[in-house]
Amino acid sequence: MSFLTVEILLVSGVFVAAALLFFYLTRVVFVQHSVTFDQWAFQQVDRARAAWPALTGVMRVVTFFASLPFLVLAGVGIPLGLRMREKRREAVEVFWAVAGAALCNQLLKTHFHRLRPSSALLPQAGLSFPSGHAMIGLALYGCLGWLLWRHRRHPVWATLLLLWALLIGLSRVYLHVHYATDVLAGFAVGLVWLILLRTALRLWWREKQQVEG
Repeated sequence: MSFLTVEILLVSGVFVAAALLFFYLTRVVFVQHSVTFDQWAFQQVDRARAAWPALTGVMRVVTFFASLPFLVLAGVGIPLGLRMREKRREAVEVFWAVAGAALCNQLLKTHFHRLRPSSALLPQAGLSFPSGHAMIGLALYGCLGWLLWRHRRHPVWATLLLLWALLIGLSRVYLHVHYATDVLAGFAVGLVWLILLRTALRLWWREKQQVEG
């Protein structure tokens, strides 16, 4: 019971912090119209690009792993693979982590309607806030990391998956296809979605077991 209480408090704290961060970023971007942080972030990645030109190729590869073609493949293929291994609950979690985050991201982009940076190094269609790569990428890799952690298998891999999601977000700023505030907002909403999804699925599975029992 003590462990569950700590877990609930920790998850609740992360949920509130992520939600507050997102609303703070919307105020900075759309109310205050401040670009100070975004300009500073671009300056830092531009310095890194000037110092290590080969890094651009690496970032182009990194960013692919949260692109639309990859997310469609992963969002369908991973659940199918889990289902074939009799991991039905895990398959449902991964599918809805990706599908729900993608839907929520499009709704938020349509609502805020922020244009992408004009200095993008890659041609990229669509709107900018929040970053889909950051949001859906965190949802996918965060969900996979959580599943590994929950089953007490490979905690190091779970940590690496989260770091990979963060690196993907950084690649979007590096390539100037998103502002830093877009990426941070994507991470924040991705966390909120994962926590809501996990809570809803836990309640649903519990109710289903009670009905079947």
